[in-house]
Amino acid sequence: MKVFNFTKMIVLFALSFFLSTNLYATEYVLSNDGLIDERAVGKIDQIGNEVKSKLGVNIYVYVKRSLGLNEDISTKDKIDFIKKEESELKKRLKKPYVALTMAVDETHVNLIVSSKLKQIVDKDDILNGYVVPLLASKDKNTLLSKVSAAVLNGYAAVADTIAKDRNIKLKSSIGSSGKVAGTIWRIFMYTLIVLGLLVYVYAILKRRK
Repeated sequence: MKVFNFTKMIVLFALSFFLSTNLYATEYVLSNDGLIDERAVGKIDQIGNEVKSKLGVNIYVYVKRSLGLNEDISTKDKIDFIKKEESELKKRLKKPYVALTMAVDETHVNLIVSSKLKQIVDKDDILNGYVVPLLASKDKNTLLSKVSAAVLNGYAAVADTIAKDRNIKLKSSIGSSGKVAGTIWRIFMYTLIVLGLLVYVYAILKRRK
């Protein structure tokens, strides 16, 4: 039964993959499920075209609102499912490539980098510095605004990183200010950790007295 349910999820996702690809596709935004503002999509395509023409690299975006997974799916099955789908996605990408993937309901975000670019693009730096902080921000912005900002920010960061490695300036670049949010986020998290440690030490010292 478990195998049947997992196979069923694969089939359903394949169907949604086909539909979303045809409904929302551009050359570089392969899917967005209506979660990326059209102005952001336009800017992504502009950056993507310049990166392709000047650097010979393809940068893609694949965003899904949901992968259609059951809420009670185990973490292992969820990871296996996502790996299989990303493996299928890779078959559609033209090398060398970088692909920013996201599944909102599953709180999944990833950066798939082809072997030729792995020494240039730092996956963790891009995600933690430019993408995740904007998605995780607790404010009044809509989901559309958060996803649009996070995807465009991450996409532009990838483009700038590769361009910098090649010593080429991109006219379509949105600048380096995008990492400010990530820096603020990390400072906030580090502050919480330090405060937590101080409270812990204070509690121990007080108990010893």
